[in-house]
Amino acid sequence: MNDYIDIWRRLTLFHSTNVAQKFLYHCYIKQERQDAAKKSYANCYPFIYYLEHGQNFYSTAKHAPLSIKPVLLFYGMVQLLKACLLTVDAEYPESTSVLAHGVSTRKRKKQSYEFFEDEVKVQKHGLFTHFSEKMFHVKHLAGEKFKMRILLQRIYEIHELFSFYYKENLALDVMYDHLNQKIMIPGKILDHYHMTFNRFKDFIIKELDSFNITSIKDEGPSSYICLTLEHKQKLTPLSCEPFLYGMYDKTYRFPTNMTNIFKTPEITAHYLLLYNLSMICRYETEWWNELLHSYSSDAYPFIIKFLSVTADKVPFLLHYFLLDKFESLKSI
Repeated sequence: MNDYIDIWRRLTLFHSTNVAQKFLYHCYIKQERQDAAKKSYANCYPFIYYLEHGQNFYSTAKHAPLSIKPVLLFYGMVQLLKACLLTVDAEYPESTSVLAHGVSTRKRKKQSYEFFEDEVKVQKHGLFTHFSEKMFHVKHLAGEKFKMRILLQRIYEIHELFSFYYKENLALDVMYDHLNQKIMIPGKILDHYHMTFNRFKDFIIKELDSFNITSIKDEGPSSYICLTLEHKQKLTPLSCEPFLYGMYDKTYRFPTNMTNIFKTPEITAHYLLLYNLSMICRYETEWWNELLHSYSSDAYPFIIKFLSVTADKVPFLLHYFLLDKFESLKSI
């Protein structure tokens, strides 16, 4: 059975106030909150309602016309994020500032608008910066900008389109032995980075600073570079950057060019892309419908592919966030 198909059934385990309250209680105890019991009782119903509301958005999006899917998918994601936030922030929403989206889009020039070149800009306050910091410990600066093309490159499942349309090889498949904590990167990665093994070794230790690497071995240029992680560490779908996780085939990839986007949690790329597409389909109706009906833009297949992938992958990643936390707390 594919994990991504089973997501909503798995999340129903939280559709019990008793289970939700105990789960949140253990989350807050781990955070050493003195009011863990009080807060867990207060938040268990909102937690369940956010999950249920999110599922309703995704279920509706599945059967909705393509023209309105981005709005439904975006607000479905927002509801799931709110449920996740309650596990790490008992006070959410502490103020109205975190209720805003946290990003904005630029004004478009209608005649020459190109989706790939469009940008979203991070605001000082709002949901985007709040969940990035609370859930993933990543701080985004106000005014930081992200281009749509770059955000699409962050998502493993979109890479085949970049390869087909632009002959861009954005990442290489790696082998991950989770039992022995070994990551095997193809030796030809050295050609992409124009590095010797020793230089790449120094580079990878710096780039993978969140991982404790116990050894790096070169098994020949036509073979693999083997990274061994500390026993307790592992690659996971949610926290593997700069590696990318493929949901459908359960594989990891390593980028052939270490740009900053690959160091960012994938869930942020989905949020920013969905936010912009939801704004476009609501407020740029003429361009949006021309895109959907004229097939004149290279962006069309990328957008359609993204909407298909994100409908599966965001619930998968966020359900992983909750269930991984649930499993880690069961022994408490």
